[in-house]
Amino acid sequence: MLLNIFIISLLGFVTLYVLRGIGMITFISGGVITILLMTMVISGLTWGILKTRRY
Repeated sequence: MLLNIFIISLLGFVTLYVLRGIGMITFISGGVITILLMTMVISGLTWGILKTRRY
């Protein structure tokens, strides 16, 4: 579940970042990109911590 969220956030972030960088999507604010970045980082860290945890 967290891995799926991480992958979707990563792909969305990279796509928006590249499209905004080349000027195709200029109406999206930096806050949306920051939210995607934070979602990606938090889900990736949580997944990594849960993956290495021993039960």
